[in-house]
Amino acid sequence: MFPVDDNVPQNSWQTYEQAQSAFDKIRPHQTTVSDLRGMGFDPTNSPNIRVLTYLDVIQRFLPNQSVTKADLPPDVRYCLEAKDGCRGFELVIESSKHKRYGNLPLDILGFKKKTRVTGWSFRALLVVQNDIVTYKLASGEPNIDRLEKKIKPLGPFQEMDGVVGRLPGLM
Repeated sequence: MFPVDDNVPQNSWQTYEQAQSAFDKIRPHQTTVSDLRGMGFDPTNSPNIRVLTYLDVIQRFLPNQSVTKADLPPDVRYCLEAKDGCRGFELVIESSKHKRYGNLPLDILGFKKKTRVTGWSFRALLVVQNDIVTYKLASGEPNIDRLEKKIKPLGPFQEMDGVVGRLPGLM
């Protein structure tokens, strides 16, 4: 009776390990953009891949003034200096399942909602200069498993603070 929410990636990878394995096959200074297409990292046909300009790449590597170009890996620095010859590909995959459990009447009325979230997430950033991958970086969560609990002691009346003032005859 409880709602279930699934977020399944539409990529060729159905697990964190598959995504990491494909990413591990990318070799900086050897892998070309056409090679990436065969690996599932095709920005024109693969979902969840964002094409970044060199300005977007700057924002990823220089998020504030405390990080300078001198702090960057040399391959990233050279790419940023190439300006239009530099671009990036950012892959974000999230696979999650949200399953509610607990007391159904309390959940429906909004007093107490318990949700178990399971899944995985994978993020990859590829820096490309002149159609050759020069730098790669990956992060993610191989195993997401968390419990979320929302308690509203007043249930559906918890968020009515703005509604009461607008009711006719009360102002």
